[in-house]
Amino acid sequence: MGANSSSIAELANNSYLQRLAGTETISENDPFWNQLLSFSFTTSTNGPDTQLLEEATLSISKSLIENNPRTENFQALVKVFLSRTNELKVSAECQEDITYSILLESVTTLLVLLSYQLFQKEIIRESLIYKCLMEGQCLQYTSRVVKTLLYNFIRQEKCPSPRTQIFEQTSEGSGLLYGLASGVASGLWTVLTLGGVGNKTSQQGDLSSPLANRSLLLLLVLSNLSNRPEKPNPYRQSIMSFRNTQDNTAIQSPNSYCFQINFNSLYTALYEQQKSDQATLLLYTLLHQNPNVRTYVLARTDVENLVLPILETLYCVEERNSHHVYMALIILLILTEEDSFNRSVHEVVLKNITWYAERVLTEISLGSLLVLVVIRTVQYNMTRTRDKYLHTNCLAALANMSAQFRSLHQYAAQRIISLFALLSKKHNKVLEQATQSLRGPVGAEENSPVPDYAQDLNVIEEVIRMMLEIINSCLSTSLHHNPNLVYALLYKRELFEQFRTHPSFQDVMQNLDMVISFFSYRLEQAGADLSVERVLEVIKQGAVALPKDKLKKFPELKFKYVEEEQPEEFFVPYIWSLAYNTTAELYWNPQQVQLFTMDSG
Repeated sequence: MGANSSSIAELANNSYLQRLAGTETISENDPFWNQLLSFSFTTSTNGPDTQLLEEATLSISKSLIENNPRTENFQALVKVFLSRTNELKVSAECQEDITYSILLESVTTLLVLLSYQLFQKEIIRESLIYKCLMEGQCLQYTSRVVKTLLYNFIRQEKCPSPRTQIFEQTSEGSGLLYGLASGVASGLWTVLTLGGVGNKTSQQGDLSSPLANRSLLLLLVLSNLSNRPEKPNPYRQSIMSFRNTQDNTAIQSPNSYCFQINFNSLYTALYEQQKSDQATLLLYTLLHQNPNVRTYVLARTDVENLVLPILETLYCVEERNSHHVYMALIILLILTEEDSFNRSVHEVVLKNITWYAERVLTEISLGSLLVLVVIRTVQYNMTRTRDKYLHTNCLAALANMSAQFRSLHQYAAQRIISLFALLSKKHNKVLEQATQSLRGPVGAEENSPVPDYAQDLNVIEEVIRMMLEIINSCLSTSLHHNPNLVYALLYKRELFEQFRTHPSFQDVMQNLDMVISFFSYRLEQAGADLSVERVLEVIKQGAVALPKDKLKKFPELKFKYVEEEQPEEFFVPYIWSLAYNTTAELYWNPQQVQLFTMDSG
């Protein structure tokens, strides 16, 4: 490929590069450009090699920066490229391998141009590249860019085979078009077909389509650029407004950023790629910001395809980074805001959930599995991370679902009560520690700091209150649909004794007390040594006889996700950490990265 070839080590002395960076002005019509762009070398295939490439060409770069204000050779190179883009477009229509490589390099170039955010501790809100992308001539291409990036993600096109003969050179140095295309593609095929290798550990699943992955990263970066009421981000506006190709209704408020795309293909790509952070981020973005996508997802009859990989992410919490877990949980919270979703998940019956290890689940509803996984997340958080934000969102999702609980699996019902038992035990322990601290710890120094047990106690009591409200909500609205929950409640009824007279729980305990007393009496009347089947039969009969007007009415539990102010403070570092970790063949100096700490990347 090309008239010449070279190794990375020889690039510093390359005559073409030296002339480009030198003091001589090169006109756009000079044959030099054909020679430069017909030149090829084995390109980097991983981070260390890219670092060597950067170091080898450092002197060239410095000379170009120093001399370019006078020679304007770099501007000439850009103009030469732009003058031949139409030829590239025509050629791409005939040779799709060229298409893949050109698209990949174009997306990568934009990502690299924006990557100086990596080297700034503060979130950048204004810059030359931002202004270029969000104003002027680029603005007219906003919807086309967003649509193309989404389309690249949807297609998940694999890398062309390295054995494919992409270019056929008919003569030595056969023209600039060949040089442009071959310069893009040469040497990349090995790394791309392998899905990327290098010194950065990929946290993602299948990245065998670098174009899809990098397009998604660029889309997320663009949509999280500065966004202000007086100057909205056009890429975010486009993401918020695009519609389904099947939607023929008139657009209520036409805007220049709206376009149409096939929602069925988008939905399929979203659930197939949910093991990756960036796909989860895209799903969150679309559910939160695009009402058309949200309505479509909630109307799907195969919602389990989307929910199951999200639940698996939460279940495998120890293997995922905390940001991915947060996003998966927020997606569940957004979905549970809709009663139609909360009803439908209990109508979907699943068989043999292989990744759920605590117990063999041969048959369980999607709703019951969701309850199990969220409760497990709460328990993990209580014993490990102790993040209030995490368990608040977990409980909010359960609360949203509670009035629609239907035929809860016996194991799910047991885990609800087991979580309450864990909370009760923790409450007693902190209460004992608080009492002991008032007396003064044995052997402690006079001025030693005392832990804030009052704050710990307050947090635990908030969680206990929420759990009682969730149980109460289910009993008040759908007791007759959930005999397993009543059974579990009766089996562990002594747990609730200590909270009956507690001022924080008295009101919500009234219904639980009444239910426990009512069914306990009926079981006593049914005799001793009852089998599990007989107990459930008595509960089902009692559920029909229970006077509903005796249960105190409480406001419906409804929680809605609200994005934090200045969300970019969270999303921008997160997205760039993904870009850093999933683009193994690109090199960003880790010692210069300021946006996030390397262990969080």
